[in-house]
Amino acid sequence: MCGIAALLNLNQPARAADHGDHTIINRMRDRLTHRGPDDAGTWSGQWGSIAHRRLIVIDPTPAGHQPMRSPDGRYILAYNGELYNDHDLRSELASSGVQFRTCCDTETLLHALITWGDAALDRIRGMYALLFLDTQTGRALLARDPMGIKPLYHATITHDGRNQLAVASEMTALLEHPSIDRDPDPITLSAYLSSLRATLGSRTMFQSIRTLEPGDRITVDLANPEQTKHANWWDTNRDRTPTQGLAQTIEDSVHRHLRSDVPMCALLSGGLDSAITTTIARSALPELNTYCAGARSEGFDDDFTHAAQLARQLGTNHHEVDVTQSIFTQRLPELINRMGNPMSTPNTIAIHEVALALRARGHIVTISGEGADELFGGYAPIMQQCARRVASLADPNHDPQGGLFHLQANAWVSHELKPAILAPNIYAHTEDDRHLREYYMHVFDHLHTPATPALQTHLRFQRRMNLPNLLERLDVATMLAGVEGRTPFADTEVAICAEALPMDRKFIDAPDELHEPRTKIALREAFAHQLPAEIVNRPKASFPLPFQHWMSPFTQLLTDSPIARAFFTDEAISLVASQPTNYWHLAWPMTNLTLWGHAWLLAEPVDPHQYLGAAACS
Repeated sequence: MCGIAALLNLNQPARAADHGDHTIINRMRDRLTHRGPDDAGTWSGQWGSIAHRRLIVIDPTPAGHQPMRSPDGRYILAYNGELYNDHDLRSELASSGVQFRTCCDTETLLHALITWGDAALDRIRGMYALLFLDTQTGRALLARDPMGIKPLYHATITHDGRNQLAVASEMTALLEHPSIDRDPDPITLSAYLSSLRATLGSRTMFQSIRTLEPGDRITVDLANPEQTKHANWWDTNRDRTPTQGLAQTIEDSVHRHLRSDVPMCALLSGGLDSAITTTIARSALPELNTYCAGARSEGFDDDFTHAAQLARQLGTNHHEVDVTQSIFTQRLPELINRMGNPMSTPNTIAIHEVALALRARGHIVTISGEGADELFGGYAPIMQQCARRVASLADPNHDPQGGLFHLQANAWVSHELKPAILAPNIYAHTEDDRHLREYYMHVFDHLHTPATPALQTHLRFQRRMNLPNLLERLDVATMLAGVEGRTPFADTEVAICAEALPMDRKFIDAPDELHEPRTKIALREAFAHQLPAEIVNRPKASFPLPFQHWMSPFTQLLTDSPIARAFFTDEAISLVASQPTNYWHLAWPMTNLTLWGHAWLLAEPVDPHQYLGAAACS
């Protein structure tokens, strides 16, 4: 995979980048070395500078170097992603007269954007974040894939008397710029306590930085930035219909995700989703390596057992990665010190650990099972809550509080607890979580149409809100190890196929307390003949860790930290510090925010080894 960084001049196209800009853009670029350890490039011109770090996956020759320029030099592309319909697009473009010089999908995307303009994004099947510049008109396009697999951040700044648009794949690269303000955003900070998401719509943890949402495309006229235009893939592709059946669509997606010129492998948790992707991949890759991570603790080692059993049946070269409390204690501050964000779920650590292991064995690309639950109704407790809410409504097709229902039902820290948790000066700036509540309500309402069954709207909401968070988790955890993670379920064609299924082919609630609800029904049935029955019927699991019992080493951090005292009330700190296991739902987000504040607000990152002694004693 790759990393993008750019500094684009606004309102002043005639002034070329100066020496100071070159120094800053290269520092931003090289902050992303983990995303692209194999190559680096920078383009500069009158509109500013665009930089790129490359992880070589397709076409290992220097011809794939980025930023990539069109043959006439007019167009510049910096791209982070993979095109899974590369062959189809190349054939169509070649038939219209385009001559290709490389085998790299970056060149395919470059010519697609030149030939079809923004409409090219409606033809693309893949994961991507990109910056495309027309140097003749000064028109810049920023875009992010519809599923939200690849991130892209931006900020408008004033530097050396000039207005600039700064763009990067990670906030850490933007924070290398001396003119980027580091003031935290209390609204997003409070939202993180509720959701463990480090973004709220386009807002981030920093007031000065914004993110593209999944499917966003932003067109900026650099000479007249007030004419910036915004569109989203989902608004123009709502009514697409499947072209194949479910099993065929998923098999096609997996095979497309296997294209690579470097060694690849598969993450195998032993659950249904990774079992499906691994089984299909094994048919194409006879020497497939599989990896499972987890904790050797009672009740948390089922992944190892089921994954090993399936690996034996498939004949893969299987590897297990143990995550201990000491590893957990070291990695939590270490990763936050490198991420620029607080962590989402503790599973990030397990995924990163397995990414380190597979990279050490020479594997550069891995496939993973994210996406199936949000598309096919896999989260039984959440789906049960949604089904019972729909049943309780007088008019199931009218639920103006649907977004708030999701916010309240899944909050780590409830709205009612916020005044007791957040320091008064922080809570005052959250406006009683007004932005958080309004955003959840807006998203839910936007996803609903008169023809949409009520439960389907709730499932769409999970796809829109939960899935990007999981995909960001995978991106962060793998990219920090120099690994490209691919997600065949988080694919637009699979999403379209899932959307077309009736809800009773995805989820059916239990008729009574003696029975279990049925989840991912069509998915289980489509692959029942290829998988062991115990895998087909296994409940949801995904590299779980007993983090609730592993938070105690950080209690001293909460007690001593000036960041913790600035963010949280004394009562909340005392409660969590005295009983971290009982109040794990507070300990996890509070510890994360404290570590993040030290690293990115104080610029005093916590030493990852500082709490290992406490972990050994706990």
